[in-house]
Amino acid sequence: MSTLQDAPPRQLSLPVATLIGLLALAAALGVGHLVAGFVGYTASPFIAVANYVIDHSPTVLVKWAERTLGTWDKPILKIGLAVVLVLCALLAGQLSRRTPRAGQVLVFVLGAAGVAAVYVRSDLGQVSLLAPVAALVAGLAVFTFLHRRALLRESAPSEVSGGGLAGASRRKFLRAGVGVAAGSGIAAVVGQVAGTSTNAEDSRAAVGPLVPARTEPPLPADADFAKLGSPPFITPNADFYRIDTALVVPQLRAEDWSLKIHGMVDREVTFSYADIRNRPLVERRVTLACVSNEVGGPLISNAAWLGVDLADLLDEAGVQPGAEQMFATSVDGWTCGTPAAVALDRTRGAMLAIGMNGEPLPVEHGFPARIVIPGLYGYVSATKWVESLEFAKWDARQAYWLSRGWAEQAPIKTESRIDTPSGFAGVTAGKVRLAGTAWAQHIGIAKVEVRLDQGEWREATLSAEVSKDTWRMWWIELDVPKGTHQASVRATDQGGYTQTENRADPAPDGATGWHSVTLDAR
Repeated sequence: MSTLQDAPPRQLSLPVATLIGLLALAAALGVGHLVAGFVGYTASPFIAVANYVIDHSPTVLVKWAERTLGTWDKPILKIGLAVVLVLCALLAGQLSRRTPRAGQVLVFVLGAAGVAAVYVRSDLGQVSLLAPVAALVAGLAVFTFLHRRALLRESAPSEVSGGGLAGASRRKFLRAGVGVAAGSGIAAVVGQVAGTSTNAEDSRAAVGPLVPARTEPPLPADADFAKLGSPPFITPNADFYRIDTALVVPQLRAEDWSLKIHGMVDREVTFSYADIRNRPLVERRVTLACVSNEVGGPLISNAAWLGVDLADLLDEAGVQPGAEQMFATSVDGWTCGTPAAVALDRTRGAMLAIGMNGEPLPVEHGFPARIVIPGLYGYVSATKWVESLEFAKWDARQAYWLSRGWAEQAPIKTESRIDTPSGFAGVTAGKVRLAGTAWAQHIGIAKVEVRLDQGEWREATLSAEVSKDTWRMWWIELDVPKGTHQASVRATDQGGYTQTENRADPAPDGATGWHSVTLDAR
């Protein structure tokens, strides 16, 4: 007759082991998020690891994501990371059906990754490490506790069936599991509320109206051809393109913000929001473009920015002659290197902007303040949530995108696109109107030409030039016979340069090539 000593080693069923791994993950993320709500929202392990992935992804992968996913890159990253964590939790459970050791090791490794992700963040202090450490401890504790609870058997062998749990043991385990799940959810909610209690929107609303001392002249009636299919000259704030590395939009109140100018300067100076807000403000219309914009792409927008001339602030610091770059840092740790000569050039019109299209900057576009420098791609000219401007040599500091192989000097290239009709659009044969956009910031557009198939180039009608720092709209009518045709566009800037037909990828300094659309004329 067999005895308990002769019984096979106890083993968890697959469903129970799986549940233990998932509950340990939930506990770790919930507790980590709770603590992060009080020590630094981006110290939440999930957010910190996602930010680490963004900051340390290979350049090839980053370029692919920007080209393929566009503005969906961050949501897809979050989904992908969640899937990886769930799979790791499942693996931890499956490896620990008899003993918790393997699962504990995996939980520890995941927790240590969260600690490391927070430790390397330049925008988080040492106290922020409490969040991932708490997550690690909670994950290990819950995994160990539930594993022991699941293996606990009543003295009667009948309470165990097929490696699963029955009777009192099952009820105890289920109660413990429900308690862990509920506690994890409550912890995550409290952490979310605490972490977002610093609401930048409230601070933004309290700024009040921004009235420029120097306004732009009224827009001419033909500043755009929106009725003919071009974009509006001024891009509404809600439609303005957004490209940045911020997984979570920084929530910074105006009263807590300051800008420090330091490095190779005669005097280190710091400005508060009130210092900037109380200066005479200037309004300046500037078109911004992302270097990742493909030929014909949407990553370009135009706004009326309000702020102060950056050169005035730099003069107060006294930038030293040997300075080569203005190394800007955002509150979330992102960095940008701008040629110092451009930042200091008063004819360039560089700004510290606090307003956009007649209102304080939207939070997602840099509130309380951002840099706007005409004529350069955004990755070297448009730091949002800026808090530091350090003047240095190029070899002393390397900005985020420069360290990933993008160009040091990044003037926006002369480009154009067809906005209407869209590619592969069905049109009625005969007279077909095409409309679009051209840009050559800080140089100006001289003419735009369009051709059908390999025919002659025909000059399009241009909108009024509002500024050399803004885009320009165009339209033309073409005779399109029945069949499938290709319409192409090219622009010539006021420096005499005509767009090249040769296609080049955005990396390392901007895309080139003619934009073309296919028309199906019936």
